[in-house]
Amino acid sequence: MLVKLRQRFNPEPWERTLYILFFVQLFTAVGYSSIFPFLPLYVAELGSAYGLKIELLAGWVFSAQAISMMIASPIWGNLADRFGRKLMIQRAQYGGAVLLTMMAFVQNAEQLVLLRGIQGLVTGTIAANSALVAATAPRHRSGYAMGLLQVGLGAGLAAGPLLGGALADAFSYHAAFYGTGLLLLISGLMVTLYIREPEQIDPETRRKKSNMLKGWALILRTPGVSATYGMRFMSRMARMMIVPILPLFIAALISDSERMNTFIGLVLGAFSAASTLSGIYLGRLGDRIGHRKVLLACLAAAGIAYLPQALVGNAWHLLWLSALAGVAVGGVIPMISALLANNIRQGDEGAAYGLDNSIAAAGRAAAPLVGSWIASMYGFRAVFTATAGVFFAAALYGIAFIPKE
Repeated sequence: MLVKLRQRFNPEPWERTLYILFFVQLFTAVGYSSIFPFLPLYVAELGSAYGLKIELLAGWVFSAQAISMMIASPIWGNLADRFGRKLMIQRAQYGGAVLLTMMAFVQNAEQLVLLRGIQGLVTGTIAANSALVAATAPRHRSGYAMGLLQVGLGAGLAAGPLLGGALADAFSYHAAFYGTGLLLLISGLMVTLYIREPEQIDPETRRKKSNMLKGWALILRTPGVSATYGMRFMSRMARMMIVPILPLFIAALISDSERMNTFIGLVLGAFSAASTLSGIYLGRLGDRIGHRKVLLACLAAAGIAYLPQALVGNAWHLLWLSALAGVAVGGVIPMISALLANNIRQGDEGAAYGLDNSIAAAGRAAAPLVGSWIASMYGFRAVFTATAGVFFAAALYGIAFIPKE
C-alpha cells in the first residue's frame, strides 16, 4: 500500500511530463474551441474591405488555418527532432497567444483570414505534445499516454464553446480572443517552467536530420507508418464531414427556433464528452490487448453509430447516437497515435507527428467540402450514411494494411 501511494504522489519523469502536457492540451483546446461557435458571426460583423461575399470569407476563415497547418507541420516536426520538442511547444503556445490576441483588433474579415492563415503556420500544439509524449513515455504505456492527451483534448473541446459563447454574450467577441490568448500564455509558461526534456540532441544527430525530405521518406518507408497515416486521414475526414450540415440538420428536426443553438451545443458537447470519457479507458485497453484490435473495433463501432443517424426523426435520438459515436471515436484517436509511436524509430517523433498533423489537417480541410457536396446532391441524411461508410472503409483498410502487433 505504501509503495503504491509513493508511486502515485511521486510519478516518474515521463508521467510528470504527461500530466503537465495534459493541462497544456486542455487549456489549448478550451482556448481554440472557444472561438469556433461565433467565427462566422465575427466575420459578418467585421465585413469585407474588398466587397467579397461573407459566406466565402466565413469558409476561408476555417480553411486558411487548416491549409497552412498542413504545409507547416512537417517542417516544424523535423525541427523538433533537431532542436527539441519542448521548444516547438513553446513556439506554438507563445505564437498562438500573440496571434489570437491580435485577432481581437482586426478591422475587416480579410485581416482575420490572414491571421488565421499565419496561425496555421505558427501553431500546432497537439502534434508537438504528442511528439514529446511519444519520445518520453515507455512504448508499452503509449496507449494510456495518448489516451490521457485525448481526454485533455476532448474535455477542452466540450468546455471551450460554452466558455467562448458566454464571454461573447456577456462582453463581446473580442473578450473570447483575449481569454484564448491568456490561456495559451499560461500553458506556455507551464511548459517553460516545469517540463525538462530528457535528452540533449547532439550535433551529429542534428546534422543527420538536416535533410528533411530524406527524413520524411525514411519515416514513410517504415513498416506500418504509411498505413497508419492513411487511417488518420480517413478517420479525420469521417469525423469532420458532418460539421457543415449538422446545425442545418438539427434546425430541420427542431420546431422551436429558440432552443436550436442550445441543442446544437448539446449534440457537440455530448460527442466530445463521450470521447473524453472513453479515451483513457480504451487507451489502457489497447496497452493490454493490442492497439490494432481496439482501433479496428472502434472504427466499426463508429460506423454502426453513425449509420442510424441518417434515419432519425427526433433530435433527441440524434443526441444519444452522437454520444455513442463519441465513445467509439474516443478510442480511434489515441489508438492511431499509439500505433504511430510504436512503429517509428526513436528520435523521429517530431518529424513523424509533424507529418501526422499535416495529414490530419488535410482531412480537416477536405471533409467539409465533401460533406457539403454530398448534402447538396443527395440531402443532409446522405452525409451521415457517407460518414458511416468511411468508418467502415477505414476498418477494412486497417485489417488489410495495419500490421499485427
